[in-house]
Amino acid sequence: MPHVTIEYVIMMPILILQIFLFPLTTSWLMNIWVDSRRTLAVQDIASHLGSSVQQLYFSLNHETIPTGKVKYAPGLPPYIEDNPYVGNATIRATLGATPNSSKILEITVRLVATKIQVTTSVVLGPNVLWHESVFASNSTNACVNAEKFPNGTISLSFGE
Repeated sequence: MPHVTIEYVIMMPILILQIFLFPLTTSWLMNIWVDSRRTLAVQDIASHLGSSVQQLYFSLNHETIPTGKVKYAPGLPPYIEDNPYVGNATIRATLGATPNSSKILEITVRLVATKIQVTTSVVLGPNVLWHESVFASNSTNACVNAEKFPNGTISLSFGE
């Protein structure tokens, strides 16, 4: 009989620990999986938004395109798992910039109510201007605005 008692003394704390350990571990792993899935979705949206801006710039930069304004709705989903996202961008010159060197537009997309934030970079030409603006996903008029001027300068911004 003493062997059974020793087994109970050894096994009971392990069983009690498992009652708490398994649900906590499962919850922790699920949180990691959900964050990874959301981050991947935000990366996809940032990439799509950057590609849209770059294609819009290259389309307007052609010499056969006259001056004018373009409004482009990229067709992105308004929510990621019931959370809206916001995007903003900053433009900077490349390293060792000369007057005719390219500029880099860095687009940052942040998922509201989470810590998830992704940045993507887009290479544009020297004749681009960026106006500080915000891309709000849950706006019905979320878009990218572009305007080509007679001197060939192209002004880009997020808009509504």
